[in-house]
Amino acid sequence: MKTENCRDWRESLGAYALGHISMQERAALEAHLEGCPECRAEVNSLSGVALLLPHADPERFGPAPQPSPELGKRIEATIAADRQVIHKRRRRRRFGLALSGGVAAAAVAAVLALVILPGGSELTPRQRVQFASLPSGVTINATLEPHAFGTEIHMYVSGIRSGTLCKVFLRGPGGASYPAGSFRYRWGGDSEAVLSSALDLSRTAAIGVHAGNRTFIAPVDQTSAAIDVHIKGEAT
Repeated sequence: MKTENCRDWRESLGAYALGHISMQERAALEAHLEGCPECRAEVNSLSGVALLLPHADPERFGPAPQPSPELGKRIEATIAADRQVIHKRRRRRRFGLALSGGVAAAAVAAVLALVILPGGSELTPRQRVQFASLPSGVTINATLEPHAFGTEIHMYVSGIRSGTLCKVFLRGPGGASYPAGSFRYRWGGDSEAVLSSALDLSRTAAIGVHAGNRTFIAPVDQTSAAIDVHIKGEAT
């Protein structure tokens, strides 16, 4: 395996084979050669060449071959052609990104249109719901706002025991319940929480609140009185 130390020694192998190395460097290099078979093999191959060098006659060497005058032009033409290919690829890539971005934006707009404007109609109006049939001194109402993600719920509660956990849900077609989060009521006159549900407001039939051991449900888009469902015991 060639380590960084081995690479440093290999730079001196040619001088070692030619005998152009100091005694101190020779001793250190030979110590390295004892434990490095790759460097030893390279020294052996260089030593054979070094032995033949004294027999070489420089006068018998011919002039170094010169490159063809057309070689430079061919290289320049090849580089220019490669640059044109790269430029065309970049233009196609930018056009493809712009096109994909436009298609993605159109797709998002279409999805938003389906979510926000169900059935191609105008946006479902914001609904304010007043809970009825509540214990004396208790007030609960909600404002429902349509959004692309579903329905945003502004929940207002007043008059229940401080510290009561309130769990809010929406009821869809067929009676299915969709949780909208929870909050803990703190005494102080009133308490308002902002929650959300994945159920679209246009498909919401009612909103409910589990407050302690009581559940209160109010219809959405209806004028009938709210339903007060007694789950356990009296209101807390």
